[in-house]
Amino acid sequence: MSKRDYYEVLGVAKDASERDIKKAYKRLAMKYHPDRTSGDKALEEKFKEIQEAVEILSNEQKRAAYDQYGHAGVDPNRGGGGAGGADFGDIFGDVFGDIFGGGRGRQQSRARRGADLRYNLELSLEEAVRGKEVEIRVPTLVGCEECDGSGAKKGSKPTTCPTCHGQGQVQMRQGFFAVQQSCPTCAGKGKIIGDPCRPCHGQGRVEKTKTLSVKIPAGVDTGDRIRLTGEGEAGETGATAGDLYVQVHIREHDIFQRDGNNLYCEVPLSFTRAALGGDIHVPTLDGKVKLKINPETQTGRMFRLRGKGVKSVRSGATGDLMCKVVIETPVNLTNKQKELLSELAESMGSGKDTGKHSPKEQGFFDGVKKFFDDLTN
Repeated sequence: MSKRDYYEVLGVAKDASERDIKKAYKRLAMKYHPDRTSGDKALEEKFKEIQEAVEILSNEQKRAAYDQYGHAGVDPNRGGGGAGGADFGDIFGDVFGDIFGGGRGRQQSRARRGADLRYNLELSLEEAVRGKEVEIRVPTLVGCEECDGSGAKKGSKPTTCPTCHGQGQVQMRQGFFAVQQSCPTCAGKGKIIGDPCRPCHGQGRVEKTKTLSVKIPAGVDTGDRIRLTGEGEAGETGATAGDLYVQVHIREHDIFQRDGNNLYCEVPLSFTRAALGGDIHVPTLDGKVKLKINPETQTGRMFRLRGKGVKSVRSGATGDLMCKVVIETPVNLTNKQKELLSELAESMGSGKDTGKHSPKEQGFFDGVKKFFDDLTN
């Protein structure tokens, strides 16, 4: 009797992913597993066919041979099935372990990777814009030098766990289901330390404050992170170390506010300079520059100084400096100055002439008058 096509057996397309194949197997196994079919021989044979199909299609080498040569390519009696054999127990454990959150227990690292760490670094605006190299001190866990991170006393070695035989997982069957759990003897590490190292108490790591040099690129901003690979906590008993993330925060500046690559500042201006115009000097991060004020400049007017902002750490583009003019009312006037201002006010006239010199003021009060007129009508 000729064998059925494996893709047809599982009900999947020929370009199905490994995930699709395992999902199909899970669905069929729930229906045809012998524990669910009460000894029905025909259904048992069907389940064997399903097992055979998933064993071939879930193995990359066997699947490639099957796609090219059909059943002959994976028949061990014809020399086609010897390439790479996948253990069906692994497939079974993956499929049913996933139901209970067990995942790929056999492929998990026995010792846990070290934790990632975060270091908050505060910089001035000038430091962030120009970049710099800083030294930071980070309390962390580092590999024990005495045992070279193994956790075992010098001259001894960890031994393979007799319960899980180094797998770190044990499988327990509950009727139809197979559940994988961390080994209770070795806590999932696969190894047992009979004679632990004294300095690290068998953990393979000790507490230490590290001094690190961090290069801060020019243009960083609040919220940016710099990742230092492998500078986090050391892993247990020689496992991979975590990473250190340096979190940047920029202190408030006395003059400038930053928005992306642009800088903003307020420039106080006397009312005489605003009225008559002239040149003033404004600050930038590179020093003072001259800014021309046009006559009759109003408060709130924004002047743009191109290229005087921040150079982007990502694109390299440089932002602008935006200067907002704020007209300052004179204070601490002498009697003579007050007289002169009164003369100025008289010279500007009143009534209709006021709008000639203060159009916004005149427009506002005209609007107020209309508002109240409308209320009374």
